[in-house]
Amino acid sequence: MADADETKGRQEQADAKAEKSDKKSSSRRLLPWMTMAVIVVVCAGVGFVLGRFLGGPSATQAAGTAQQTQQANAQLLGTDDSAAQLEHTWYYDLEPVVANLDDPGVTRYVRVALTLQVSNEVPQKKGVAFLTEKVPVLKNLLTIYLASQTVDDMRGDRNLRRIQSEILEAFNEKLYPDAKPQIKGILFKGFAIQ
Repeated sequence: MADADETKGRQEQADAKAEKSDKKSSSRRLLPWMTMAVIVVVCAGVGFVLGRFLGGPSATQAAGTAQQTQQANAQLLGTDDSAAQLEHTWYYDLEPVVANLDDPGVTRYVRVALTLQVSNEVPQKKGVAFLTEKVPVLKNLLTIYLASQTVDDMRGDRNLRRIQSEILEAFNEKLYPDAKPQIKGILFKGFAIQ
């Protein structure tokens, strides 16, 4: 009987060791998952906090600022969208132009689509016919101008206003060399750098 009790005691000890081993292995299997869950929660919290602090102004502030910037740009470029100004102009869409930028070592290009704001002093029917005839000249002029620019020359609203102004001046000089400038504004329909 002593052997039976001794065997039973060994069996109980073996069962207890196996149970402890199972608990350790199951906790070892859960440890990586728990660690990953903690990391995900911490990263999400950090992302939220950084987004709140570094995200910039709220949507209402951004909308107000964008409207103020648009009005300032319109006044600066003489393309004020007031009712009086709109009555004295008409628009002509120029086909998009693609040009390689002047960045050595890197192949970058810009795609620009423009709308010309033309004075009502030019009758619209005759003006459209005239501009349609001059499209190859305008596209050539625009391509050469854009090819002389670098990516840094085209970044930011200040540079875009400068580009609008320079294109406006170049187009008026080319189309109306000895007359009053008839193109009142250059509007961007599309502007993409890649």
